[in-house]
Amino acid sequence: MAATAGLCLLAITPAGATGPSSTIAQLRSRDANLASESRAAVVQLYSLDARLTTAESRLATLRSDMKRLAQQRSWLLSERRIARLDTRISQNRLASRLRFIYDHGTTTSLDILMGASSLGAALSQLDDVDKVAASNANVLNQVQSSRKHMTALSRGLAARRKALEAAELEASSTVSQLARLRAARGAYVADLAQQQSLDAQRIDALTTEAQLADARAQTLTAVATTRTPQATSVITPPAAPATTVQGPVQGTPPPGAGSLTVVATGYDLSGRTSTGLPVGWGIAAVDPSVIPLGTRIVIPGYGEAIAADTGGSIVGSTIDLWFPSARQAMAWGRRTITISVN
Repeated sequence: MAATAGLCLLAITPAGATGPSSTIAQLRSRDANLASESRAAVVQLYSLDARLTTAESRLATLRSDMKRLAQQRSWLLSERRIARLDTRISQNRLASRLRFIYDHGTTTSLDILMGASSLGAALSQLDDVDKVAASNANVLNQVQSSRKHMTALSRGLAARRKALEAAELEASSTVSQLARLRAARGAYVADLAQQQSLDAQRIDALTTEAQLADARAQTLTAVATTRTPQATSVITPPAAPATTVQGPVQGTPPPGAGSLTVVATGYDLSGRTSTGLPVGWGIAAVDPSVIPLGTRIVIPGYGEAIAADTGGSIVGSTIDLWFPSARQAMAWGRRTITISVN
């Protein structure tokens, strides 16, 4: 209740409310926020799945390229072995031809002509010399060309292998990072779903509790209204100013039947009491150490009431009485009266 009325009713307000209805509203608002966060997290999860699939596909392509490169390197090594074998064969042939020239003991055409026994023999020797020279030049060219070609292929394959290894390392790191992000996002989505489930269970429990409280309140209100006169017939003229009202009477009577002098204040706020009952005619706020909750009391000029609420400012022999309008509460004001406690 408001401080001006001196009560502590649990009015259903957005801030500071602790009643079942307020708690249910807060849980439903939180559930809506969780649902929105869950949808956003699922969208991010789909995006991560797509990125992870792309990264895994690129990694598979790079690994396939590495396999082909390994095959090409194996082929190059085989070609290099063949080239070396060809080089040795060519070198042997060259050595054989050089020995042929050495055996003839001459290296010029004039020497061959002068030393030949006949013109046919001279022409034949000249032809052999030309063939040996041409063959020597061809062998040297082939050896040099083969070496250059193999060197270029080796360097090209080495550079390509280095680039593929770097790309594969980067792609593997990307896949690992995306996999970790996806796992974290999946766990977050699962946590949101669990929170939504728990909130739904709490909402159901609080709704059931509120329905039971409403049923109890209706029962108590029905009993009170059957024994209480209309508000317009029991309202007395305004009490004297507050300065003439005595303070709360000290002393607590024992529980049970009896009378008690208290200071009664009127109020007209809406909401629920600290016991969960809705406010209404016949609801009184008391100090439970003086008047136990659930006690039926009779107030002169007001009628019967039930002690069903408490308040931080209600201490000792003081009570607050509910009225349906501010005019009636102000008409009652604050007065010292003697009540019957049953």
